[in-house]
Amino acid sequence: MSEAQTKAAAKAAEILTVTMADGRLVEFSPKRKVAKESFITEVDGVVSVQTRLDFRNGESRLFTIPDDLLRKFAAHGAEQKLGDAMSGLQSVDDGLLAVDELIDQLYQGNWNTPRTASEFAGASVLVRALAELKGQPVDKVREFVKTKSVAERTALKNVPAVKAIIERIEAEKISKAGGIDTDALLEGL
Repeated sequence: MSEAQTKAAAKAAEILTVTMADGRLVEFSPKRKVAKESFITEVDGVVSVQTRLDFRNGESRLFTIPDDLLRKFAAHGAEQKLGDAMSGLQSVDDGLLAVDELIDQLYQGNWNTPRTASEFAGASVLVRALAELKGQPVDKVREFVKTKSVAERTALKNVPAVKAIIERIEAEKISKAGGIDTDALLEGL
């Protein structure tokens, strides 16, 4: 058995299949306690949303969103979805790029657009460096950078002129960390 097959077999062995009270079989990974699934129906122009929670112990709960709370649930979902775009990113500016990208994808009708945290990590400093180097507006450069792959962004960061600007920006950021102007502190030495 190859290493990949061994890993796949081990992962499959970790999956727990639970028979729910209604007879359905639901799979749970080792850390998963609940499986969630929503159902959206429309009858005569009236939208109904139900969410089923299947628990690892075989219990299930079915929740139907009351009509008068449907918009509030939708707003909560939008807040969560957009906020999740920033997860794993340290920089607010990188988060802004990730949220802008998600908004663009949602306006195109794409709900599931995979992204890794590293996809936008450091992208904002690249935008600032390119805007400075090329004398272009940040918004224009942001749109340009959003169309580039992670590999292309990395290549751009390694262009010597860009790299020098990024290093200067990062040094300025570090020197002002925590609201303390470390340059001024060092001048007093």
